[in-house]
Amino acid sequence: MNAEGKPRRRDTRVDRARNLRREMTDAERKLWRHLRALLPSSHWRRQATIGPYFADFACHDARLVIEVDGGQHNLEDQAGAKSKRTAYLEAQGYRVLRFWNNEVPGNIDGVMTVVPEALSPGAPPHP
Repeated sequence: MNAEGKPRRRDTRVDRARNLRREMTDAERKLWRHLRALLPSSHWRRQATIGPYFADFACHDARLVIEVDGGQHNLEDQAGAKSKRTAYLEAQGYRVLRFWNNEVPGNIDGVMTVVPEALSPGAPPHP
């Protein structure tokens, strides 16, 4: 109930975020394990809602988002949506790191070198 005694409107994004967390890719699962184990001082959220978008991983305190992109993100129509999404997240004060789906399992050490660097204050944006 809200302050006026009326039922609170349910945020429909909650169910979608739960589904996305249950259906993580193998690369997302591996990255999640490493984020939690290697960076315990940072609070990470999976499928965090930021405006109309779901960030694969977000550290709100550091204003950092990590996206793990599959091959579908290479398609021309997805490229425009991806850049629009990145622009929105950056306008909200977030830095966005993007890794390819095959990059996480194939080079987790490299990925886990970039992430802590990005958490440092004043870190430059990741290409």
